[in-house]
Amino acid sequence: MAGTGKSTISRTVAQSFADKGDLGASFFFKRGERDRSSAALLFTTIATQLVAKVPGLVTDVRAALDADRAITNKPLKEQFEKLILEPLGNLKNDPGNIKKVVIVIDALDECERDNDIKLVIHLLSLARTVSSVRFRAFVTSRPDLPIRLGFNDIRGKYHDLFLHEIPSPIIEYDITVFLADKLEKIRHDHNGLFHDERQLPPDWPGPSIVQDLVKMAVPLFIFAATVCRFIEDRAWSDPAGQLRKVLQYRPGTQQSEINKLDATYRPVLDQLVAGRSEAAKRSLVEVFRSVVGSIVLLVEPLSTSSLARLLDISGSTIDGNLASLHSVLSVPASTESPVRIFHLSFRDFLVDPDERESNPFWIDKTATHGKIATRCIRLMSFSDNLRKDLCDLKMPGTACADIEPTVIESSLPAHVQYACLHWVYHLEQSHARITDGHEAYIFLKRHFLHWLEALSLLGKISESIAMVSSLQALVCVSCAKAKPIDGR
Repeated sequence: MAGTGKSTISRTVAQSFADKGDLGASFFFKRGERDRSSAALLFTTIATQLVAKVPGLVTDVRAALDADRAITNKPLKEQFEKLILEPLGNLKNDPGNIKKVVIVIDALDECERDNDIKLVIHLLSLARTVSSVRFRAFVTSRPDLPIRLGFNDIRGKYHDLFLHEIPSPIIEYDITVFLADKLEKIRHDHNGLFHDERQLPPDWPGPSIVQDLVKMAVPLFIFAATVCRFIEDRAWSDPAGQLRKVLQYRPGTQQSEINKLDATYRPVLDQLVAGRSEAAKRSLVEVFRSVVGSIVLLVEPLSTSSLARLLDISGSTIDGNLASLHSVLSVPASTESPVRIFHLSFRDFLVDPDERESNPFWIDKTATHGKIATRCIRLMSFSDNLRKDLCDLKMPGTACADIEPTVIESSLPAHVQYACLHWVYHLEQSHARITDGHEAYIFLKRHFLHWLEALSLLGKISESIAMVSSLQALVCVSCAKAKPIDGR
């Protein structure tokens, strides 16, 4: 289940096997990260790490690459067989001392294609036929349908463990240890900064309060981690006050009917509007929905400077909105580094359709995708963002590979790149239909070829074919009868 500590366990297991010299490779999926949200780089990444760990694989992997230079772009099955399964099968080992090779794959459910999820599970099960090494895969995931179907197909070839079914006393003990340790460090760091009445008592917060927090947390480790970040937030420098805000959501209070994710995230969000007038609250929530709603729905994370340009919102407004959200968002000091959510459950909490009436910070996914799509289209349509000879080469026919990356980045800054690559996805998710007067239709009439040139500069030719195919499915009947785009 979400928030039960899968990624923490994955990191711990990977480190443990690495310390023993048995870790062959690891891959951590993460939705919203371009290279980590699909299986496209899974097996090539694992193969690269395996070669570094097991030098005996070099010859066979090199032979596979020499035989087919395009193997890294081939279907996953072919990649797995040629780069991993066959090289492992040919490995020469001492029969009396068979080498152990473990790979760790975290958050497989965050792989974006359901069919790839099931295929990865199937392919991993094939490695048990390798006799030259003891190959094992450690995989974590939410129990989503594609995961359950994939493992059902290889029944008898794996062992499973459901974290939320571990006996409650064990989970309580682990969370108690974590909270006691973190709160002690928070007290120590706070008292090291202040030497007056603001110091926390030596026994703060006390065993009974820790137990209250444990009861609120079980079985969600993400609750414990988020609460600790919230309590130690230096923007407030008031651990005791922050703790009181959290405790308002413990069972037995007026908020006791809320669910676990509410108790995890509402203290963080409620402080955004605490003490404000109703008009001010509405205004702040609207900005929150525009800024944070976009952050949690972006295909890949953007920096605050790129986000400001994409959404046409001032950087100061974005910075102000994120200032109190450091316990749920990773907000770098640099305006050029991407903002990321700490945990996918924060996104789930904000967009859950069942919470529409009860969560004042609820995000309308469909509407927000529509706003992002509109901003992308307007950004690409504006001024010189997309045009003929975008890089000002004045040399028709120049191969994209011959253009310096710095020239491309200068001509296509990050926010424009994002718009070019992902506007179609956001349009799809908004359930829009392209009509004759739709902004997408007008954009394509004027800039279709310019857009394709930009995608070519970014090395996304195959993606452009898929996006055009997606666009065709969005075109309404009246638009389909209109003249072809650009007269061609």
